[in-house]
Amino acid sequence: MNIAVYLGSSSGNDPIYGKEVYRLGEWIASNGHTLVYGGSHMGLMGLCADGALSKNGHVIGVEPKFFVDAEVQHSSLTELIVTKNMTERKARMIELSDAFIAYPGGIGTLEEISEIMSLHNLNHTKCPCIFFNVNHYYDPMKGLLQHMLKEGFVRESTYRKIHFADSIEEIGRLLSPNT
Repeated sequence: MNIAVYLGSSSGNDPIYGKEVYRLGEWIASNGHTLVYGGSHMGLMGLCADGALSKNGHVIGVEPKFFVDAEVQHSSLTELIVTKNMTERKARMIELSDAFIAYPGGIGTLEEISEIMSLHNLNHTKCPCIFFNVNHYYDPMKGLLQHMLKEGFVRESTYRKIHFADSIEEIGRLLSPNT
């Protein structure tokens, strides 16, 4: 399975984010999955790739040319796909991936996973959409989605397709074909 992980290029303020994202990368590789991510060596992005690579995992980075020009790409990836811009990058990551995980990150992470939620809302994907709720980071997002559901702006069928996981083990259960 190709798993897209959307996450920050910074490390955040709590060391737990770096520790858990490295473990997530290890888990992806150890379970025979491929990591698809933004291609950077920086912050949480680099740590996730490093975790997967430490277990001899297949890691695909998808990075726009302006980031490559700025030399922020990870140098040890299995494959680096260079796109013209961020729009093309997002489309390529969606095309390549069978599941989507939002790890703690910033505005870009939110934009990327929002597109996956929108695709679910339009019934244009059946791929798993998971918020990895490390350190309760995504509790406000979960609350917002519940509020949107209550107020009639999100359908119950869409809401049920968006998952929140507090552990890597829970992600494994959500991605299991028997779930």
